[in-house]
Amino acid sequence: MKSMEEMMQAAQAAAETIQKQMSDMQVKLDAIEVEGSAGGGLVKVRASAKGRILGVSIDDSLMVPEEKNIVEDLVTAAFNDARDKADRISGEQMKEMQGSMGLPPGFNLPGMG
Repeated sequence: MKSMEEMMQAAQAAAETIQKQMSDMQVKLDAIEVEGSAGGGLVKVRASAKGRILGVSIDDSLMVPEEKNIVEDLVTAAFNDARDKADRISGEQMKEMQGSMGLPPGFNLPGMG
């Protein structure tokens, strides 16, 4: 039978492994790129799966002062589209990582969301 000290060391090692995997996951998510769009592609927002905005593209046809409020609405919609895609990829990656650790689906480790 393992001593309490051995069990504590094993728990600490497991926690360190999980922490490293979480850190690696954050780096991986920041390297995955998604694109949100609105207005049939007139406005596009590129973001990392971690949610960092990488760029915004606005079609020249929208660059008229009278269309300002439409452009603002489309940029907002494109940001939200990119955020939804980033969240979906992040969730899929998290499930994969939890599965590789042998954790049941939906198991919520502290600091994992």
